[in-house]
Amino acid sequence: MSSLLHQLGMSNSIGFHDVYSIDDPELLAFVPRPAYALLLVFPVDETYEKFRSQEDSGKPEYNGSGPEEEVMWFKQTIGNACGLIGLLHGASNGPVTKFIDPGSDLEHLLQEATPLNPIQRADLLYESRALESAHQTAAQKGDTAAPSAEDYVELHYVCFVKSMDNNLWEMDGRRIGPLKLGKLEPEEDVLSEKALRLSVRSFLQREEQAGGGELRFSLVALSQSFD
Repeated sequence: MSSLLHQLGMSNSIGFHDVYSIDDPELLAFVPRPAYALLLVFPVDETYEKFRSQEDSGKPEYNGSGPEEEVMWFKQTIGNACGLIGLLHGASNGPVTKFIDPGSDLEHLLQEATPLNPIQRADLLYESRALESAHQTAAQKGDTAAPSAEDYVELHYVCFVKSMDNNLWEMDGRRIGPLKLGKLEPEEDVLSEKALRLSVRSFLQREEQAGGGELRFSLVALSQSFD
């Protein structure tokens, strides 16, 4: 994922890191801090789909746009693109945006997306040649072929970001909009204990209580790259 991020125009000083444990301080210490975003990767199951449907039910569709938005949210309309949408959510919000290379495809994309509503942003992503090219190049560098939009893929990506206003947000393009999870202190990042309690631990607890079975998940953090 770091390769795709860098091709789009994020500084090479920023990259994704595997989070091997959220309970073992020694393993957590391997991730450079501060962590600007978390990507939670998990298999979609009945428990999650039921929770998502219930939580979104009755709420209005998010229709935010413009520079006054606290976070930039992208609605997912492209099949099997949740990883790409998650990456964009991580790169588009909070302090990490200061590491976007000037004049890059990513900078131009975000400038174009800022005044648009979610449907218009989705169309922008669908029509973006730069995004398509970078996505295909990164996929070809992987060990397996990228799935087509029509294929069924059980894994889903949800991104957690900390805004400039120190709020923790859940960013999922399949939801009705961004979800504010709570307030963090200025010194707390997305891997702080409070942020993990509001995000990843909450998800795992919900799955366990619902009898969701095997709790398989992966977690990667967006932070400074290793030299």
